[in-house]
Amino acid sequence: MTAPTTFGLSTEARNLHWLLTNLVEEVPGLLSVAVVSSDGLLLLSSDPGRNAQAARETREKPAGPKGSAADLATIVSGIGSLAIGAAKLMDGGEVKQTMLAMEEGGLFIMSISDGSLLGVHSAPDSDMSVVAYHMALFVGRAGHVLTPEVRSELRQSIEATSTEASAEATSVRGAK
Repeated sequence: MTAPTTFGLSTEARNLHWLLTNLVEEVPGLLSVAVVSSDGLLLLSSDPGRNAQAARETREKPAGPKGSAADLATIVSGIGSLAIGAAKLMDGGEVKQTMLAMEEGGLFIMSISDGSLLGVHSAPDSDMSVVAYHMALFVGRAGHVLTPEVRSELRQSIEATSTEASAEATSVRGAK
């Protein structure tokens, strides 16, 4: 997880962390996962650092988007927004799921609630129906919990974790 500790978080926020951890651990082939608010801010994510470490150990190319969880959040937010715009233009109703199949993987996006989105980047050999099924389970379980208060709490948690990571990186560079 981007925020490895859930200490100090509400029960609802801890439950969302737990749901995301279970999604990542139960579904084979997931490279990275992000929950994004309606305004495009990252709320929760899997740990792309763990995926990169696993790739180094197996001497494969790094998994997930090139930069960070923020990159996946940006992609999910942008594609989600385009899908919503297309649905409006086509009088298609609410967008339930968007899928992008690529040569080297897949990107799945599902609406959670109030414009929040769940985005999953998967390996090329992942079973799309299994990924979609488990995403739907996550959305069903998380939708009623992702209230404005919990979204605000998760944003603050992500910001605090980013600040701590930046300070740690600065101190490591200074020690060299």
